[in-house]
Amino acid sequence: MSQKQLLVLGAGPGGYAAAFYAADRGMKVTLVDARKNPGGVCLHEGCIPSKTLLHVAGLIGESRLAKEWGVDFGDPHIDLDRLRQWKDGVISKMSGGLAMLCKQRKVDYVHGRAVFKDSHTVTVSEKDTLTFDHCILATGSRPVLPSHFKDAGPRVMSSTSALDLPEVPERLLVVGGGYIGLELGSVYAALGSRVSLVEMTGELLPGVDRDLVRPLQSKLSKEFESIQLNTVVASVVAEGASVNVIIENETGTASETFDRLLASVGRCPNSE
Repeated sequence: MSQKQLLVLGAGPGGYAAAFYAADRGMKVTLVDARKNPGGVCLHEGCIPSKTLLHVAGLIGESRLAKEWGVDFGDPHIDLDRLRQWKDGVISKMSGGLAMLCKQRKVDYVHGRAVFKDSHTVTVSEKDTLTFDHCILATGSRPVLPSHFKDAGPRVMSSTSALDLPEVPERLLVVGGGYIGLELGSVYAALGSRVSLVEMTGELLPGVDRDLVRPLQSKLSKEFESIQLNTVVASVVAEGASVNVIIENETGTASETFDRLLASVGRCPNSE
């Protein structure tokens, strides 16, 4: 066996779990990731920040509901800077914990981007060369952005940029009725945005048990300004500090203007 028995490319929940398990079994493991600390998309720009913000959204919702119970907290004041700092602090604490677990298990964490030279060699960030006996690819995924959205500028957000909370737009269009669009739509609605959602299929959360979706859709229909199914976005054009959107469905074509658009139509693997 060479010095690097196992190389793991990608330090998300797939990669670091594999690296930790292999190290616990006695292997010498190197874990490579383009981020400074492990955690991958889930920790840095996915599950953890979204659930952190959903916790805040739930708290705001309960404070408003409490009026019906005779407890009035008043309208919440949203300090976006402090909210971002709190979210980033949660991420930093958890990623620091993973870095510590790497050290405890003697997993060699390498910050950089690896490119294969051959079936047993990679170059990291075009300078360091690593050899290995076995390699696990756990390179994750990234948001898909439809081609006709790409020229509309920064007013079109992916889930990654939406989690940075650039602002609370007055009107937000969410394109895609999967769990990512519904989570982030719920967050922005709780923070004060008027949220509209369009989904190209005839149902929210395709593939999920309808007995679960029905009560959720009923709840969201009260929180969102509108939910349009069997609807597509034909075009998106930037207009200063807003975007003009052409929406098409069985009733016809409509033009609407939003302050921001969130594209949540799926993800693609980082496999190239």
